[in-house]
Amino acid sequence: MAIIVVGLNHKTANLDIRERLAFSPEKLERGLQDIKKIPQVKEVAILSTCNRVELYLHTDNNSDVYSDIEHALSNLHQIQREQFSQHLYKYEGVDAIRHVFRVAASLDSMVIGEPQILGQIKEAFEISLKKKTTGVVLNKLLSSSISTAKRIRTETKIAEHAVSISYAAVELAKKIFSTLKGKISLLIGAGEMAELAAKHLINNGVDRVVVTNRTYERACALAEGLKGKAIRFEDFFDELIKIDIVICSTAAPTYILTKEHMQKLMKLRRNRPIFIIDISVPRNIDPEINSIDNVYLYDVDDLQDVVDSNMQNRKAEAKKAEDIVLQEVEKFVKWLDSLEVIPTIIDIRRHVERIRDDEFEKMRHKLTNLDDNTLKEIHYMTTAIINKIIHPCIASLKENPEDSKTLVAMIRRFYGLDS
Repeated sequence: MAIIVVGLNHKTANLDIRERLAFSPEKLERGLQDIKKIPQVKEVAILSTCNRVELYLHTDNNSDVYSDIEHALSNLHQIQREQFSQHLYKYEGVDAIRHVFRVAASLDSMVIGEPQILGQIKEAFEISLKKKTTGVVLNKLLSSSISTAKRIRTETKIAEHAVSISYAAVELAKKIFSTLKGKISLLIGAGEMAELAAKHLINNGVDRVVVTNRTYERACALAEGLKGKAIRFEDFFDELIKIDIVICSTAAPTYILTKEHMQKLMKLRRNRPIFIIDISVPRNIDPEINSIDNVYLYDVDDLQDVVDSNMQNRKAEAKKAEDIVLQEVEKFVKWLDSLEVIPTIIDIRRHVERIRDDEFEKMRHKLTNLDDNTLKEIHYMTTAIINKIIHPCIASLKENPEDSKTLVAMIRRFYGLDS
């Protein structure tokens, strides 16, 4: 038997190919059933995200399975094999196990440490369980990959550093204010990055968001999506008196907030701290305002520096995570090897018990004067004897999974189990 991974991701295929091979919820059920019908396939689970499509398989050790899988994918998605086969990667055995663990731990993601992939793995696992396309091996593989990912998030800081511009803004805000709870944010402009930053701020405790835009209707629409308040663009300076965090993203050709404006504003605010993020290009807020006490201004380059620094931190933590993956893969391989010896352990026990039962029957017919209680005691005693005789053999099989194939072959030969 073998564990196999067949798939493609953002590294091996462009978006067009990934989209064409992606599994919709409706197609996923059919995909699981169709792949499970392949004769060599014992178990299957399918992971389908925007960045990857992967099939996790427990199969008979037969290389022909790859051709059957490609044929099934071609039929499922109505795409010619030659259009996607060159983009597929294939892993077997330990390499396949390690790959699944690394995917769950987000070590193979476009952004190292991103949290979404673990939820997607869990969902893929739950669907395969519901559709009964996985069994002992893949259930153990996927549950082990999930527990490994959780261990990595507990024992490393791989997910603690912001690696997007919008989330870096939130991280900086947290450093300036001890808490974001009760804070008010002003969104100047309706750019996508500014909107995303506002959503991150809300998720991290900001009390409410005020939105302004040169097109008031656009401000109203965005404010509604953020459950905030819209104001007209010409009123934003007056609103700044009570704002704690400003996110500016407009297409204005000149500064909309100067040092002179800010000096006047800080007097009205009684010098209360304000955090300003200018992600406009070109900049819309005068960099000189950073020289004013209690004004904290950051632009795109400042945020990118934070992101770059944090990415280096994540890469350092990823090295620790890789070590954990290796440890957990080793544990899983030992468990997998132990499955190979179970049929032999069962055969040994059946073999010696059959010998015992034959001899017991011969004795019982000769010693007709023995009562039932005595016969039970003799049966119990002989069971204890054979357990002690075969114990070293069984213990050796269980304790030395790395030598299991050699030991199994020797023991089956000694006992004549294949005769």
